[in-house]
Amino acid sequence: MRYGERTRSGTSVSGWTQRPAAGGATYGVATGGSSSSITVGGENYTLLTFSSSSTLSVSEPGLFDVLVFSGGGGGSGTAGGTLGTGGGGAGGVLEQTIYLTANQTVEIGAGGAGMPATASSIAGMGSSSSIGAARGLSVAGGGTGTSLDSNAALDLGRIGGSGGGGLSSSSAVARAATLSMAPSVSGYAGGEGHNVGNPGGGGGGGGATAVGANGTSGTGGAGGDGYDVSAFIGGGSLFKAGGGGGGGTTTGGAGGSSVGGSGGGNAAGNNAGANTAGGGGGGGGAAPKAGGNGGSGIVYVRFKV
Repeated sequence: MRYGERTRSGTSVSGWTQRPAAGGATYGVATGGSSSSITVGGENYTLLTFSSSSTLSVSEPGLFDVLVFSGGGGGSGTAGGTLGTGGGGAGGVLEQTIYLTANQTVEIGAGGAGMPATASSIAGMGSSSSIGAARGLSVAGGGTGTSLDSNAALDLGRIGGSGGGGLSSSSAVARAATLSMAPSVSGYAGGEGHNVGNPGGGGGGGGATAVGANGTSGTGGAGGDGYDVSAFIGGGSLFKAGGGGGGGTTTGGAGGSSVGGSGGGNAAGNNAGANTAGGGGGGGGAAPKAGGNGGSGIVYVRFKV
C-alpha cells in the first residue's frame, strides 16, 4: 500500500464498494470540480480537482483513483512570556482506488484557526475531507501546535492528520506532550520545543511525509515535509500537506515544503495557503503573538480514458 492508504471491506455502501478483484472492473466516468486531461506513466486520465465542497457526478460506474487531503491544523501563539510556540500539523492524506456506482458528496476540510494572542485560547484542528457519506472515505485534519495555559489540558498539541509542534518551555509536559500523542492517524509527529523557555523556539508541525524539526534556542523548528502529488496528477513537483514552522523569539521555522505556514520570529505565525493542507505557523516573542491559520484541503479524482 502507498503511504496514507486505507482499505475497506464489504459490499456497496451508498454507491461505494471495495475494489473488485483484478480484471473484474474498468474505470468509470464522472464529472465535477475542475476537469483537465493528464498523462501519468504513459496512461491518459481525466483529472477532477475539488478545491471546495461539491458533488462527484458518476455517469458510468467503475473504478476511480482518489487522493484526499484534509485541512491543516492551526499554529499556536503566545499571550506573552518570551516563548516560541508550535506549528500546526499538516492535514492527513489518503490515496486509494475505489469503485463507484452513484453520485458522491465531496467535502473539503477547512484549515484550523491559528491561536489568537490571548490567554486561555487554543488553536483549531483542521477539518476532515471526505468522499461519500459517513461510511465513505475520510481523512482527519491536522493537529494543533502546542499552547501554554494555566489549564494543563490546553498544553497538549491535538492529535490529527499530523501532530502539532511542541512549545518551548522548561515544563516537560508542555514541551513533549505532542510527541507522546503522535504519530497520528496518517501523518507524522510534530517536533519538540526548545527545553528552556527563554529564548524560545517552538517545534515544527508534522508533515505528511516527515516529522517536524525540534526548536532550538530562539529559533523555531521547520515543519515536516509534504506530499508530492505529481505522481498522481502529472507535471512537475507540487507539494501539499507540509507542517507549519515553529515560532521563535528571534527566528521562525520554515514551513514544510514551502506550503506550511512559516513560524514567526518575534512575530505572529504565518497562514498556510488555501487548498495546500499545510499547517499554520507558530507565533513567537515576548509580547502577545498569534498563530497562523492552517490551509484548507483538496481532493483529486482521476479515471483512465
